[in-house]
Amino acid sequence: MQDRQLLEMSGSVEDIIFHNENNGYTILELNTGEELVTVVGTLPWASCGEELHVYGGWINHPSFGQQFKAEAIERFQPTTSSAILKYLSSGVVKGIGPATALKIVNAFGEHALEILENEPERLCSIKGVTKEKAKKMSEEFHRIYGIREMMLYLNKFGITPEEAVRVWKAYGPNSVEMLRSDPFLLCSDGLDVDFGRADVIAESAGRPQDDSARIRAGLLYVLKHNTGNGHTCLPADKLVPAACRLLGVEPELVRGELSGMKDSRMVVPQMFGEREYLFLPRYYESELYCAGRLLMILRYPAQSITGIENAISEIERRFSIQYAQGQKEAVIQALSKGILILTGGPGTGKTTTLNAIITLLEDHGEKVFLAAPTGRAAKRMSEVTNREAKTIHRLLQVEWNEQDRPVFAKNEKNLLECDALILDELSMVDVLLFESVLRALPLGCRLILVGDSDQLPSVGAGNVLGDLISSGMFPVVQLREIFRQSMNSLIIRNAHRIVKGEMPELRDRKSDFFFLPKQNAPEVSSTIVDLYTRRLPNSYGYSPLLDIQVLSPGKKGELGTIELNRRLQDAVNPQDGKKKEIRGSEYSLRVGDKVMQVKNNYNLPWTKADGTTGEGVYNGDVGILLEIDKRAATLTVQMDDRYVLYTMDDASQLELAYSMTVHKSQGNEFQAVVIPMFPGPSRLYYRNLLYTAVTRAKSLLILVGMERIVETMVRNNRKNLRYSGLSHFLAEGIANEN
Repeated sequence: MQDRQLLEMSGSVEDIIFHNENNGYTILELNTGEELVTVVGTLPWASCGEELHVYGGWINHPSFGQQFKAEAIERFQPTTSSAILKYLSSGVVKGIGPATALKIVNAFGEHALEILENEPERLCSIKGVTKEKAKKMSEEFHRIYGIREMMLYLNKFGITPEEAVRVWKAYGPNSVEMLRSDPFLLCSDGLDVDFGRADVIAESAGRPQDDSARIRAGLLYVLKHNTGNGHTCLPADKLVPAACRLLGVEPELVRGELSGMKDSRMVVPQMFGEREYLFLPRYYESELYCAGRLLMILRYPAQSITGIENAISEIERRFSIQYAQGQKEAVIQALSKGILILTGGPGTGKTTTLNAIITLLEDHGEKVFLAAPTGRAAKRMSEVTNREAKTIHRLLQVEWNEQDRPVFAKNEKNLLECDALILDELSMVDVLLFESVLRALPLGCRLILVGDSDQLPSVGAGNVLGDLISSGMFPVVQLREIFRQSMNSLIIRNAHRIVKGEMPELRDRKSDFFFLPKQNAPEVSSTIVDLYTRRLPNSYGYSPLLDIQVLSPGKKGELGTIELNRRLQDAVNPQDGKKKEIRGSEYSLRVGDKVMQVKNNYNLPWTKADGTTGEGVYNGDVGILLEIDKRAATLTVQMDDRYVLYTMDDASQLELAYSMTVHKSQGNEFQAVVIPMFPGPSRLYYRNLLYTAVTRAKSLLILVGMERIVETMVRNNRKNLRYSGLSHFLAEGIANEN
């Protein structure tokens, strides 16, 4: 500790002011014997009455003044009767409240914790404490100290408190023993610790590099890690070298272990052509199920509706509209087949076509459900169709298990009650979610899949839209004609130029698409801030918080979302010493900030001005932070017409949203979009990403930076390669039928 020149402080915990269960972040008051000091840091095990030795340094918080930021602590059980009473009275041990705590301390004094730990039967001498209650109190005491022992053990290897909590939930009191026996359990589903940190624990325990369990864990980790890159499987000739690099062992060792893993079905081998692919069982089963269920839709389609062309003519008269040939073809396919894939870029009439399909299905008496993968996409779908649209998770009635994984009430045993299901933004849907939709789909239900195949693929694993189109087995209507009213928009014209690999028009000064050339990062950054705070509000009347959105390819770097959010926050909503704020890991959130929900939370309560109440906020929802109530430990965020109440724990699901990544923006549209064009990681600079970013703008699009970066992105048509099995399983299914 001395080498790091940290200050030291000792005392007893007087009060826990704030504690975040998810990440262990704690604010407490420490009684040093001379003064009360506010200590902040990751202290997941701290309880009132405990003696702590804290290492860290002083910081000056703009709202709360001097605080001691803890970087490491040593903890000691309370030893005096008064400290033990305070500790047990705090509620840290379930089943022991203030009254019981007083009885225990009166009976056993300074030996109370020792009795609780080692001789719980002696607690039965206290009036009101039964043998069963004494046993439960002792078990809870052991559980608490077990968690702390585990956290202290794992902390040495860089395992975060949040990760340690997941370990405890999975393995309970045996956690340390199990991890010493097999450190690579940390890499398993639900724990998701990276292989490197688990390997450090294994090395400290003396495990050799060629250990069988280590090699198997490395192979599983490579497959699992690559699901995060969108792959549901990997070719064996890619998996083995990647595992060798990770493990530092020879290919023969890896191939030997892989053979055993295939025999035991730890991984599932499949031959596609002459090449062997390896799947994690979960993804193999998911893609295989999707293929089988889709083939069943082809075999047992919904009943075809007759007289479709006459019905289209009637709709045209009713709404004084003239459909293009491609739109008519889409309507005919939707009403005559069990499944349709409808694709098309901006301005090609997807929404108009969709409304025609819905109207005709409803005229025919069919019950139509609408859904999209995100809350914003569902809201937009509802606005353009004038009908209720839900997120897919809400449609399937999601609940979350202890591992924070979705469990759907709607499934093959509790089917959706609809005649037709329309899914929008299908490019954003991964294979596991698509599987859940298909499991809940009744036989004979129409399935209409809508998306733009030129946009970014799903964040999760799979290539659902691409695989369905490339299989050639399903009706696909691609709308290509740009309608006259859309041709006036340079945003739309340039979007189509980008898709075709052509440079967008950058020098038209009388349009809705502008390029501002800048040659260095500080210039780009300051120009974006100026556009956001002054030029666009003054010239167009746009609200910075409601109408303008900065999009960046990535999060890191001088022009990534983290740094841009800091700069934009300082410009739009600076700390004046009066605004309440809470600290996050990357920046503070203060009253008046534009914020974004970064994960689905179906339990967050909200109200509307008219008194309507409900629950649920979705990944990608954007709002304004209206209030921070530190006494009640709550935040209020306005999201459109809803006022959402957050606890301080829930606040960890919020980020600043002045700038967001292009991936996060999918499913959203904004009046004005500003995008930095400056060198960055090559994996983020490609045609589909630029196209997706440009098509987020409704009225105004501004690129700021270097023209050569625009050119690089347009030329780079390396659509992210995704290894998946869905199209292969579809082809095999058809072949087997024949």
